[in-house]
Amino acid sequence: MQRTEAEWRERLNARQYNVAREQGTEPPFQNEYWDNKADGIYFCVGCDTPLFDSETKFKSGTGWPSFYAPAAAEGVGEHVDLSHGMRRMEVVCNACGGHLGHVFEDGPPPTGLRYCINGVILGFEKKGS
Repeated sequence: MQRTEAEWRERLNARQYNVAREQGTEPPFQNEYWDNKADGIYFCVGCDTPLFDSETKFKSGTGWPSFYAPAAAEGVGEHVDLSHGMRRMEVVCNACGGHLGHVFEDGPPPTGLRYCINGVILGFEKKGS
């Protein structure tokens, strides 16, 4: 999905744009979904692609929504991120390329992964809505 920077700025608010297009990070505990317990699907606010199911969400204590697996493997991509003097795996939306967060190998079973996602880049739709 290709958009001009002007189209991205029109679609996203300033915080969303910073995270999605400039690889920013929101402050912990300052997003709408870090403690959401509702049953539903989390999607990319940049393009509406379904990314994570609430069934894989867990309480990580980090202040960001955390999941042990994406809703569908083709929905998210991973890239090596060497910024800030660290080696991490960046998680992006495969449909629009928006930065979502990072994935770490300290999550719960069955995957052992923790997809640590910026809540500001997510939308949420309750199941059955």
